[in-house]
Amino acid sequence: MPVSSASVVNSPAPASEAASVSLGVTFAKTARGIYVGGGGNATLVMENGDPVAFTGLLAGTILPVRCTQVSAATATNMVALF
Repeated sequence: MPVSSASVVNSPAPASEAASVSLGVTFAKTARGIYVGGGGNATLVMENGDPVAFTGLLAGTILPVRCTQVSAATATNMVALF
């Protein structure tokens, strides 16, 4: 039985897809989270279009946010989780 996209979006299940982040490039679909490989700061464009700055991100963390883009960052090696 197919699963609706709405139930996948709100599911507590782990991400099933991932893609490396390129600054300023809008994702093909809304991410469920961002893995931060190297610490620093990042400004994300949230699902509603609002930019939000996250500061002091630690390497190895996952931001559990719904976003469409990483517009700027000093953090490195970021991966979008879908």
